[in-house]
Amino acid sequence: MSSDLTTRASELRDELNYHIYRYNVLGSPVITDGEYDKMYHELKALEAEHPELITPDSPTQRAGSDLSEDFPKVKHPAPILSLANAFSEDDLKAWEERNLKLLPAGTQLGYTLEPKLDGLTIVITYENGYLVQAATRGNGELGDDVTANVRTIRNVPLKIPVDKNGPKAPERLVVRGEVMFHKKDFAALNKKQEAEGLPLYVNARNTASGTLKQKDSRITASRPLIAYLYSVVAISGTKWDTQWDILNNLRDLGFSTAPHAEFYPTLSDIIQQLPTWESRRRTLDFEIDGVVLKINDLKIQAELGYSGKDPRGAIAYKFPAEEMTTKLLGVTANIGRTGRVTPTAQLEPVFIGGVTVVNASLHNYDQIAKLDIRLGDTVIIKRSGEVIPYVIGPVIGARDGSETAILPPTNCPSCNTPIVQPEGFVDFICPNPLCPERVFRSIEFFVSRGAMDIESMGPQTVKILIDRKLIQDEADIFTLKPESFEGIEGFGEKKIDNLMKSIEAAKTRPLAQLVCSLGIDGVGSVVAGLLADKFGSIDAIQSATVEAIDDIEGIGPILAQGIAEWFADERHRNLLDKFRAVGINPQNKAKVAAGDGLTGSTFVLTGTLPTLSREQAEALIESHGGKVSGSVSKKTSYVLMGDTPGSKADKARTLGVPIISEEQLLEMISGNPTQSNNPTDDNPQNPA
Repeated sequence: MSSDLTTRASELRDELNYHIYRYNVLGSPVITDGEYDKMYHELKALEAEHPELITPDSPTQRAGSDLSEDFPKVKHPAPILSLANAFSEDDLKAWEERNLKLLPAGTQLGYTLEPKLDGLTIVITYENGYLVQAATRGNGELGDDVTANVRTIRNVPLKIPVDKNGPKAPERLVVRGEVMFHKKDFAALNKKQEAEGLPLYVNARNTASGTLKQKDSRITASRPLIAYLYSVVAISGTKWDTQWDILNNLRDLGFSTAPHAEFYPTLSDIIQQLPTWESRRRTLDFEIDGVVLKINDLKIQAELGYSGKDPRGAIAYKFPAEEMTTKLLGVTANIGRTGRVTPTAQLEPVFIGGVTVVNASLHNYDQIAKLDIRLGDTVIIKRSGEVIPYVIGPVIGARDGSETAILPPTNCPSCNTPIVQPEGFVDFICPNPLCPERVFRSIEFFVSRGAMDIESMGPQTVKILIDRKLIQDEADIFTLKPESFEGIEGFGEKKIDNLMKSIEAAKTRPLAQLVCSLGIDGVGSVVAGLLADKFGSIDAIQSATVEAIDDIEGIGPILAQGIAEWFADERHRNLLDKFRAVGINPQNKAKVAAGDGLTGSTFVLTGTLPTLSREQAEALIESHGGKVSGSVSKKTSYVLMGDTPGSKADKARTLGVPIISEEQLLEMISGNPTQSNNPTDDNPQNPA
C-alpha cells in the first residue's frame, strides 16, 4: 500500500472530524452535506479496500451525536432510536414478512404512511398540559436541554389543549418531532442575510440545528422555525392504541403534525402511493428524503420489539438514489464472524453521488443466480446515503459472450473448510467456528467502538496479535502485557501504556455492554440491555431457559431460542469461564430494598408532587416493596395525588380507592401512617 493512500486517509479523517465538530458542537457548519458526504464516502471506500487504514478516530467507526457542551443534559424517558431503511418495494415486503413471522398466524397489519422530515429531532415534555422541557435527540439516551429555545417556536404550544374545547391533556406527555424551516422561510432568511451583506446559510437542516442551539433564545425567536410532531415517547393519564390515534389526538391537542399523513389497511395500498410521494416531494413546503411506514397497532409494535437498535414496528423508505453502470471485474468471497460468506464485487471505478466506488455488495450467491449476474458484465450500481453501494443487476444488452458464471466457493478461502448451505438458508456458511477469519472478525467486533470500545486496538492490531499467537479469542485480550506489543510498528511506549489502560478499563464495562459485544445474532444494545435488566449477571443469563428469555417484552421466541443456544454452546461457555478467570463478570447493581412497609400495595400516581419527581416517587415506592401501576382499578391500594391531578383522582373517588398525599406516603414508609384524604369516604381507610 502506498504512503499516498495513508496520507490521504489521514487528511480525510482530520477534515471530517473538524467538520463534525463544526456541525455537532458549534452548530456552525462551513461545508454542505454533499461536500461532507463526498469526503466521508471517499474515506469509507479507502477503508473498504484497505482495512489496515481504519483507525479508532475514523468517523466511519462511530455513530453521530448532536450533544453540545454548552447545554445541560436531559435523560430521555425512553431511547430515541433511528429507523432501519428500505430502498425498494421488495425491502418493504421483506420487512413485513419478517414481522409476520414473529406474530401469531393470521395477524393483519395496517399502517400509517408519513413524510420522512429532513430536520432536527426534538423531544418535548408536557406535564398537566404545560410545556416543561424540550431536548434534542443527542445520542439517543441523553439530549441537550433547549427548552428556552423551543418555547420560541411559533407552532409549539406552551399549553395543551390549545382550544379550550379540545380533548383533555394527558397528565404527562412526551412527544417526538422534527424542527425545520419551511422552504420559503429559509429562502427569506437567506435573502435577509444577503441584504445585510452576511454569508448565506448552506442548507435548511444545518441552519435549523444551529438556530435551535443558540445560547441566546432571542436569536432563535427571530428565525421562523417550525415543528412537526409525530410520535409519543411516554404518556400517562390516558392511553392511545394506534399510531393513527396518536396523530389525530396530537392534532386535536393543538400540535402541528406532518401534512399528507394517511392510514392504509395493507402494505400493497402503501406501495401504490410511493410514486405519488416521489413526485410530490418537490412541491411540499418542507424538505423530505423519504417516507416512514409505521405499524398502526401500538401493541403489535411493542410486541415486535427491536432488531439491534432498530424498532421492528417502523421503517423508513428512502427515495431512489443515483445509479450508474460499470464493469464487474471480479468477486471476492468474504467470511463474517458468524461464518456467512458474502460476495463483494470488484468494479471498474465509477463516480456515484460524490464518491468513487470500486467495491459493491453482491448480496448473496442466491441473488447473483436469480439476477444472472456474470463476471465481466456491465452492471448497474446503486448508492444511497451511507448504505454500502450494491449491484442492482446486469445490463444484458451489453454482453459480448465473454462473461462467465459466478459460483459460490466450495471451500472457505480462509481455512479451507468445505462451505455449506444449511437447509432453508439463503446464505452459504463456513461452519468452522475456529476459522481464522471468523475469529478475527469476532475479536475485531468485540474491541470496536460501540462494543467494548478498546481504543488503539484496530483491525490491523488484532490481526497482528492473532498472527503472533498472542490471542486466540476475546478473553485473551485481557491477558496481554506491555511486552506483547514490543516490536509492533507504530507502538511506542506511550501508545502501549494507553492501550493497556484501555484494556484494563474494558474489564469494568457494564453487563449490557459486554453482552452486546459477544456478537450474538440479533442481540444489539437494546436487547442486551433487556437481558441485563432482567437477569442481572452473565451467570443468570447463561442458565436462563428459553421460556424465561421469551418472557421479556421485546424479545420474541425465535430470538430467545437463539440466545439460549448461544449460551448453551460449550465453546461459548469456555469463553465465559475465561472472562471470569481474568476478572470480567459484570453484574447489574441490585435494587437495594430500603424497607418492606409497602409490600402488597399497588399505587397509582397523579398530579405534581411537592418535592418528589414522578420517577423519584416510583423508585421510593418500589424500594419499600410496593408496586406502581399506570391506571386505577378496584385492585389499586392507593392513589398518590399531587397538585393539578387528572382523571385518575376522579376514578379513585368513584371506586372508593384511598387518595393519599406525598406527606402521607412518607409517613407510611416511616411506619407512622395517618388517614387518607379521600373526600368520598366518610371513614377514610387507614393507609397502614
